[in-house]
Amino acid sequence: MEDAIGRDAEAVAAARAANSGLVRDFGLLVKAATRLEQRIDSAVRRECGISHTMLEVLIRLCRQPGEEVSQRRLADDLTLTSSGTTRLIDRMEQAGLVRRVPSPEDRRSVLVEPTQQGRAVFLRAADVHARVVQRHFVDPLGAEDYARLTHALGEINSVLREDAG
Repeated sequence: MEDAIGRDAEAVAAARAANSGLVRDFGLLVKAATRLEQRIDSAVRRECGISHTMLEVLIRLCRQPGEEVSQRRLADDLTLTSSGTTRLIDRMEQAGLVRRVPSPEDRRSVLVEPTQQGRAVFLRAADVHARVVQRHFVDPLGAEDYARLTHALGEINSVLREDAG
């Protein structure tokens, strides 16, 4: 009988924790981000033939004209494993979107740069990305709410970056 009472109390405590405001609010953030990423991925695949992750690589590679980025830096920037990044770059290289070049400073390091085709695909995908983000991330909010949200997300990201170091 005491075991049953203890299990019931534990079940009630677990339900309370699972239904807490913090769990709910964080869940909303994760669900919204996941659904938005799925919308972007679907649109970019359909209209440009690349995944959202490939688009993220191209965004990173196109930020500075002429910049070559190491695979290690890409992995860090995209929060991917080294092996995951290698496989992704393999697929992108086979598709003609990027090329690997040896680093002039470090023979052990490989740099990645976009090809002309990669930049052209990126420009089309960036338009698709912007359209989806505008419709599903910006438009549902007023200008003030959007500014507060992006400011808050920047603050959260800053704290998380500092805590990781």
